[in-house]
Amino acid sequence: MDNENEETKVPENNVSAADELEAIKAQLDEEKTARAAVEEATAGKDTRIAELEASLADKDGEIQTLKENEEAAAAKLANVTTAMDQSVSKYLGVAKALNPSIPEGIIVGGTIEEIEQSVEKGKAIVDAVKKTMEAEAAATKVPAGAPTRGEISLEGLSPREKIAAGIRPTGGS
Repeated sequence: MDNENEETKVPENNVSAADELEAIKAQLDEEKTARAAVEEATAGKDTRIAELEASLADKDGEIQTLKENEEAAAAKLANVTTAMDQSVSKYLGVAKALNPSIPEGIIVGGTIEEIEQSVEKGKAIVDAVKKTMEAEAAATKVPAGAPTRGEISLEGLSPREKIAAGIRPTGGS
């Protein structure tokens, strides 16, 4: 029995060594195919990871650029705001100088539009006060010079007083 070929031996579970070897080879081929598929998938994922990392680096660069642009815009806005505030302040001074009849406290504002509105309001107030003062002046008009002399009213005088008034000389010559 020692001379028998191992291929012809039948083990205890009735499977020949050649069949067992073929099954192992088939399983090995399946494992190799599965391993190749895993390596291919891993390589694809590694490529995708590299692409995503590059994209992330690009986005980080874009974010940094946007932050720099935001800082520059904020500085420019601060300069423009300062210049506008100075201009509004100068305009307020000019509006007060051009409207001396309007009391200074009435012309106010933080913007040119507000200053214009307060000037218009001030003009309306000044016009209303002028009209009121003119109306009062017209109602209380006092004639210039001494009043004219008129005849003395004799009503309510006694007969004696009437005679005295009649004989009194008048102011003519």
